[in-house]
Amino acid sequence: MKKKTKSLLEELQNLSDNRDINHIIENRASNIITSAINLIELMEKHYPSEKSAILEKKLLNAIKAKDQGKFTRTLRRKNGEDE
Repeated sequence: MKKKTKSLLEELQNLSDNRDINHIIENRASNIITSAINLIELMEKHYPSEKSAILEKKLLNAIKAKDQGKFTRTLRRKNGEDE
């Protein structure tokens, strides 16, 4: 009887099926939080404290509202005011 060999893609699929969803969510959340912290620090470095505080608030509101355009529109509007 022939031994059936699995393809690399099948092995990867099985590996991902066995991963714990809590572990996946924890890893993604950690990456997102780290990125957000880096973004806030970058805004604090390149904008005056008042403007960076407004942008931080708008970023958090955009996340809560699940609307990435909110932050982008605010940033573009704020950049336009500086010119």
